[in-house]
Amino acid sequence: MNPALRTRSLVLDAAGVPVSALVAEPEHRTPKAVILAVHGRGMRAAYFAGPAHPDTSLLTLAADLGYSVLALDRPGHGASAHRLPQGQLIADQAATLHAALTDYARAHPVGAGVQLLAHSFGGKIALHLAAHWPDDPALPLLGADISGLAQHYAPGAWERPDDLAGGGRLNWGPLHLYPPGTFHAARTLLTPVPALESRELATWPRRFTALAARVRVPVRLTLADHEAWWRLDGAHRAALTAAFAPGLARLVTAHGAGHNLSLGHAARPYHLRALAFTDDCLTRPRPTPAAAPAAAAADVPAGPVLAAV
Repeated sequence: MNPALRTRSLVLDAAGVPVSALVAEPEHRTPKAVILAVHGRGMRAAYFAGPAHPDTSLLTLAADLGYSVLALDRPGHGASAHRLPQGQLIADQAATLHAALTDYARAHPVGAGVQLLAHSFGGKIALHLAAHWPDDPALPLLGADISGLAQHYAPGAWERPDDLAGGGRLNWGPLHLYPPGTFHAARTLLTPVPALESRELATWPRRFTALAARVRVPVRLTLADHEAWWRLDGAHRAALTAAFAPGLARLVTAHGAGHNLSLGHAARPYHLRALAFTDDCLTRPRPTPAAAPAAAAADVPAGPVLAAV
C-alpha cells in the first residue's frame, strides 16, 4: 500500500468540541502504543504528515515501526475553529486534547499506552498534559518527546512575524535546512493564531519550572542547532533538565536542523530517535503516582482537571 494512503482524517468528540485529526496505524497488528502528536503555533496536524517530502512524515514512519499516531489539530484550529475562534489557554487545551484522545481510545487499540510527541507551542500543552496526566490504567502515559521548546525566549524572538514573509523564515532557520518546496507546502499548514494563545506568553518561564517539577515520566527535549526562538547558552540548557526530577529528562541537539524540525532534512533522523526513545519508555517500569511538590502546585494555574472519561 502507498504509505500516504495509510494516513486518514477523522473528527473526534472532545466533550462536545469537534477536534480534527490525522491518524496512521500499523497494518495487521495491534499497535505497540499510540503517539499523541501536538503541533506548534499557527500550524495544523499535517505538520507531522510530510507535506513537502514523504521522508519527513512522522505518521507513516511510526506506523511502519508498529505505532499508531494520532496527530490532533489543537483547539482553535481545524474543526474546532468555529467553536473556539479565540482558541483556549494552555490548561484548557490540554483538557480538550485529552478528551479527544479518550474518544479515540474508545474505538481504537492503544497498545501499552500513550507517548506524547510535540513541537514548540504544542510542547507547552504536552508538558501540561504530562504534569497532570490522570492515573488511568487503561490509558497510561509512557513519556514525552518535545522539540523546539525551552524556557526563556531569545531576545527579539517575538518581534519577528509568525508568517513566512521575511521574519517568519528567520525563526525557521536557514532555508537550506528544508527540502525544496517546503515553504510552498507549509502555506497549506498555516492558520491564524487564536488570540488566547498569546495571553500566557509572559508567564511561560515560571510555568515551565512548575510543570516540570510535577512530571513523573521520562522526557526527551530536542533543540535544533539553528534554533532562534530560545535562549540556549550553557546555563539555560542546564536549567532545562534540572527543572525535572533527577535523571528524568535529557536534552539533545539536532544537527543541521531549524526550528520546524519535523519539516526539515533532519526530520527522519529526529523521528527515528524519538521512536527509539518511545521504545525505551515501553520497557521502563511505570511510575508510581506521587503528589506534586507544594511549590509547583502553587505556581501552576489549576485550570480544568484532566479526568479519565
